[in-house]
Amino acid sequence: MLIHGGQTPSQWVMRFAPLVPKPGPVLDIACGSGRHLRHFLSLGYQGVGADIDTRGVADLAGEPGVEIVAADLEGGPWPFGARRFAGVVVTNYLHRPLVPVLLDALAPGGILIYETYARGNERFGRPSSPSYLLRANELLELAAGRLHVIAFEQGEVASPKAAVVQRIAAVADLAPGRGLDGDPEPRPLPAV
Repeated sequence: MLIHGGQTPSQWVMRFAPLVPKPGPVLDIACGSGRHLRHFLSLGYQGVGADIDTRGVADLAGEPGVEIVAADLEGGPWPFGARRFAGVVVTNYLHRPLVPVLLDALAPGGILIYETYARGNERFGRPSSPSYLLRANELLELAAGRLHVIAFEQGEVASPKAAVVQRIAAVADLAPGRGLDGDPEPRPLPAV
């Protein structure tokens, strides 16, 4: 699947996108050109793209079901207040102080899909600073006690480029006695 500007969505994001409760909204953090925002829109979700520079998604402004938010996610206030999202997607971006805020932004039953670089990536190039590389099991530790982990991976990948990454897909705690879709009976997560 080719999206905008020749960029395809992450295989990790595409794998877990169907688990996000519809119709959304799905928040794409540090969305860049919006490859994941566009992917969720193509699946029928409402989408919110947030980045300090929104030129890469300017063509989506004003489209139905789309919200584009220009925000300094590292130096400014959280632009969404107490708003909650059915899905939060983060790829190739790490600002540790923001992670607890992202977890708080998940609605009950909402899905976090996170994929970024990890320690060891410095031998492949950028990013190479420990400030931008996850420690071993760091995403698991951040999710502990707050999210139910669906899948977790860490290690070296060859595609789309050689890198060391860490990935997690996790669901926010459901309200007591409620399922992912709000039904009184919990339902199992779909197989992936």
